[in-house]
Amino acid sequence: MGTVSRIFPFGGTCNNYEWGRKGSKSLAARLCAASPETDFKIDEEKRYSEMWFGDYPNFPGRLGDGRPLGDVLRDHKNELLGEHSVGKWGDQLPHLPKILSIAKALPLQVHPNKDLAAKLHTQNPEQFTDPNHKPEIAIALSHFELFAGWKELDEIAQLFRTPFLRGVMPPSAASSSRWTDETLREVVRALLKADADSVRAMQAELAVQLEADFKKGGAHRASHLLRVLRDLQAQCTDLDPGALVAVLCMNFLTLDPGEAIFIPADGVHCYLSGDVFECMARSDNMLAGGLCPAADRDHADVFCDALRFGDLTRPRGIRLPAQTVRDPATGLVDHNAARFAPPVGEFDVLRVALLAGREQALRPARGPTVAIVLRGEGTLVGDDDDDGREVRLMQGQIFFVAANTAATVRATEDLELYATVGG
Repeated sequence: MGTVSRIFPFGGTCNNYEWGRKGSKSLAARLCAASPETDFKIDEEKRYSEMWFGDYPNFPGRLGDGRPLGDVLRDHKNELLGEHSVGKWGDQLPHLPKILSIAKALPLQVHPNKDLAAKLHTQNPEQFTDPNHKPEIAIALSHFELFAGWKELDEIAQLFRTPFLRGVMPPSAASSSRWTDETLREVVRALLKADADSVRAMQAELAVQLEADFKKGGAHRASHLLRVLRDLQAQCTDLDPGALVAVLCMNFLTLDPGEAIFIPADGVHCYLSGDVFECMARSDNMLAGGLCPAADRDHADVFCDALRFGDLTRPRGIRLPAQTVRDPATGLVDHNAARFAPPVGEFDVLRVALLAGREQALRPARGPTVAIVLRGEGTLVGDDDDDGREVRLMQGQIFFVAANTAATVRATEDLELYATVGG
């Protein structure tokens, strides 16, 4: 197997889901095309939804000589991944980073927890391709709109007291004076199982209600939700029950660049538009409940039984604030970096923003680091034990830093990068 450098560049792989942005409007495509490790060319007639730059086999990262990243990591697992990561997560990256460029709504979805993922993988390995969970974070790179988690129960219950929604309420909800999480689960189940005529009628009445709310008090949120409902109807028709679940029951959020959210395993969400840096535990499992063709939806009972409730799915628990980074030797604040630390063991995300002429130490971590340059130029310099290996940095450059390895980023132009750091 020979020796391997502990820092090296590699390239990502773009995919073409229908919800992606077209041609060079897609940040994912532009970054992939800019990478010197790929020969990717943008076709202005195609949609480019994601660039993956991990070792997952669906859309694997590759070195400049064409070798899949996963093969290199398995051949040199202890040197590159580190004994801690190999012992805990196996001979693969514990995380999967992506760039998303979203023009249309993704499906209303949850990513199953480990127990359910293992069960689904055994039952249907073609659809559920691994037995792992998939908690994830999404960091906005542009204006980012999404639905995530649940509104407060009292707010949802109030909405369902309107006449046009009473008919869909299950007996447990209709007879309850105070809703619980299980009440909400059954309401979502009833919405997803409603017949097409009922879904169309409820969507029409909901649009009328939102327009009336906006005109009555100039309610800003009602205006946004009416616009989003119209967009979802245009994309998915007014027969898709997922729009009702999203608008009636879920939090509509807008994020500015640099703001982040955390979605736990089994957490309901639907991304609507924007460019996003996303990182998740290494998995590609998804249950779809709506906002997609009927043939692509999973059974409503499987979807609803998986739904998670609790603090991490409420408004305050969804947003993931950036944490201050301090120099471990001096305790001083590092103003060039910010850390996003989700409550999972597989990864943190580090954002580095440097002015020209500045540098940033990437300190040794117990697990592997994968990073992408969003803008600017510079160099990545390895420590002396790696013979001072240098990687030229430019927009779209992706690089790997092995576990327990120190490196330094030096900016020759203003530079911004995001790095996933293995736990």
